[in-house]
Amino acid sequence: MNLEKEKNKDSIKLAWSELQARIRKIKLGGGKTRLEKIKKQGKLNARERINYLVDDKENIFEIGILAGEDMYKEFGGCPSAGVIVVIAKISGKRCVIVANDPSVKAGAWFPISTKKNLRAQEIAMENNIPIVYLVDSAGIFLPLQDQLFADKENFGRIFRNNAKMSSKGIIQIAAIMGSCVAGGAYLPIMSDEAIIVEKTGSIFLAGSYLVKAAIGEDVDNEFLGGAETHSGISGVTDYKVKDDKAALDKIRNLVEKIGLNSEAGFQRTKTKKPIISQEKLYDIIPKDSSQPYDTYELINTIIDHKSMDEYKKDYGQTLITLYAKIEGWSVGIIANQRKIVKSKNGEMQFGGVIYGDGADKATRFIANCNQRKIPLVFLQDVTGFMVGSKAEHGGIIKDGAKMVNAVANSVVPKFTIIVGNSFGAGNYAMCGKAFDPRFILAWPTAKIAVMGGNQASNVLLQIEKSTLKKSGEKKQETKGSSFRNKILEDYNKKANVLYAASQLWIDAVIDPIETRKWISMGIEVANHSQIEKKFNMGILQV
Repeated sequence: MNLEKEKNKDSIKLAWSELQARIRKIKLGGGKTRLEKIKKQGKLNARERINYLVDDKENIFEIGILAGEDMYKEFGGCPSAGVIVVIAKISGKRCVIVANDPSVKAGAWFPISTKKNLRAQEIAMENNIPIVYLVDSAGIFLPLQDQLFADKENFGRIFRNNAKMSSKGIIQIAAIMGSCVAGGAYLPIMSDEAIIVEKTGSIFLAGSYLVKAAIGEDVDNEFLGGAETHSGISGVTDYKVKDDKAALDKIRNLVEKIGLNSEAGFQRTKTKKPIISQEKLYDIIPKDSSQPYDTYELINTIIDHKSMDEYKKDYGQTLITLYAKIEGWSVGIIANQRKIVKSKNGEMQFGGVIYGDGADKATRFIANCNQRKIPLVFLQDVTGFMVGSKAEHGGIIKDGAKMVNAVANSVVPKFTIIVGNSFGAGNYAMCGKAFDPRFILAWPTAKIAVMGGNQASNVLLQIEKSTLKKSGEKKQETKGSSFRNKILEDYNKKANVLYAASQLWIDAVIDPIETRKWISMGIEVANHSQIEKKFNMGILQV
């Protein structure tokens, strides 16, 4: 191995190692003391509940583990948004599992908690798979109620989704394993079936203190909304069980009896290993994200051996479009070619930039995949669309608009992997978060921003210099340099993959060698939901 590849390998492995260290801390939730308190109450903690419930705890796909990271520091933080979301098999069926973490502020809902719960429901709705709620929450975190109560994508949206899923026949099962108060009480009861644990589970619109303050009634929480009350008097819950494990066993029994849905019909054959070992992924991506590399090498570590059929290979070469297989599943791949290429007319084209011919090719390829019912995989390492007079005169805006239109109107499942840069309109054209990929994942090398830090800081520096000149300020260069460095530092921090993950712009930061596994799981769950619409680009036809 040459020195450059060794540096690449060390860089990405170090970044992944640092993320793993952070994740190990996050998995402790509110800390060892609070986890021990949960144990003394006779309960399992949130991660123990999930591990007991699923068929194979080694085959869990976690969504948003970094959500909320470095947020709400004034309140002591909110590790993993105070709620754990995974996709895993229960009794042989892929399910979404949502577990409140009572070790984090008693499972209270922060704004990012709501966003994460909505993402979990979105996954269940898009893929028509069951969703299980393991409820143990003190309700809305009151100091931040104005940020999560009344808006469209706030707390109430969760209950709207409960109702929508019920109308579509998407199974929802809830286990009340701790507190469930106020508006949050609607979530388990709007589910299809609700289980409550004796002694530790309780559900009510208002707790005993609020009842006393509101109507003067003296009542304890157990009589007000415990398992005996809701199983034998109110009829609010469907099953009463003795402890957490019994509740989880009941969920497994209920899921086991669910009938199978008709499938979407995505093609799958026998899996073949890639022609290049997945370990080589670590060598390919440069430590410096501005440096070129050959994307075909990357693709050959991900796709099944001898499965590539490239579409329009010699045309629009800064975008690679090809049919292939990943763990046996047929896919259409759109990837940014990161090395500099020479077009047939002799023009040199920069790697990672989308040119008009590439956008035109991708648009046609997306239409083909929709016609043939082939899921799309976007491998993003894009710095944006080509700019300048030649590109503008050639109609880059029109070509780019067609590609964006095709991505937006695509009806087959889309999966996005952010390998490196994800800048500007390139993020949109390559199926960024706004364009509804079924899953959007990132490698530790990913950066997401409207443009690169150097470009952004230089643009803002020019504006600052102009302002200083107009005001008659002296020492413009000194002030400008200081200003640029500050902007660059802040910009790079917010372009970092950790920031993107904390904001839930992506579903997960993954080890590159897990890319095949995630895509395969994604297509498997997407296959549970039939395609109901036809691909139509409206007035922007190909």
